[in-house]
Amino acid sequence: MSGSSKSLFDRDGYVVARSLFPAGEVDRLREHFMVLRRRGGYPDDLVGVEPTSRDPLRRYPRMAQMHRWDDTTLRWLLDERLARQLTDLLGAQPFAVQSMLYFKPPGSRGQAVHQDNFYLRAQPGTCVAAWLALDRADADNGCLAVVPGSHRWPILCTAKADTRVSFTDVTVPLPAGVDPVPVVMDPGDVLFFHGSLVHGSAPNTTADRFRRALIGHYVHADARQVARYYHPALRMDGTAVALDVSEGGGACGEWVERDGGPAVAMTGTHTVHRRHE
Repeated sequence: MSGSSKSLFDRDGYVVARSLFPAGEVDRLREHFMVLRRRGGYPDDLVGVEPTSRDPLRRYPRMAQMHRWDDTTLRWLLDERLARQLTDLLGAQPFAVQSMLYFKPPGSRGQAVHQDNFYLRAQPGTCVAAWLALDRADADNGCLAVVPGSHRWPILCTAKADTRVSFTDVTVPLPAGVDPVPVVMDPGDVLFFHGSLVHGSAPNTTADRFRRALIGHYVHADARQVARYYHPALRMDGTAVALDVSEGGGACGEWVERDGGPAVAMTGTHTVHRRHE
């Protein structure tokens, strides 16, 4: 990764590494996870599979923590290409704490805007995501959309999301005039983004296109604790590292008007409830 990429990451809170994984490797990963999903449920799945459901996300629910039982996922999560990029962005190799696979089939809902470290609670520092596109991701099939520069915001207090368009029921409010920017990606591209970056996605409005993505979550090398769900943490060589468990939540920010413009006041507290969607 070039110095300009790190500058973009520091400025905007995200950067895309184009074609980091070649087409043939992406094809094999995509088929691997489709086979796993069709076989049924697994440990740490966030929801059961309902093959006859009218809800596309019930037929193809997201998978989580696959690296704990699937060697293909573990190898990807600790891949040298990801380790190198993350080290360049963060200044040191991070610890790996989560793997996820989002299928997002045609007709499925998106995910309301949120901040990842609201859930991981990595301290000190934050978490960072590596989001590998397994399909082309664009506005039609619900690509990720981000708020550039929002990684400099504190963790915001949440509000209720519109579950007609989001499969999660919480979101973070945005000040007037601030809109997420879509990040269009091709298979093999990897989006790296900061744990406080506000991001989400709209529904997949296509009739025949999945928007599958393989995601790794990592915490800074100086982190000393992370929420219990993300234990054990792994060094990028696969060895376990002992971190403390983050308990409870501190203050969260709410938008207020100050000097004629939006500002964040630290007035609330945040509590995480892991929903099984």
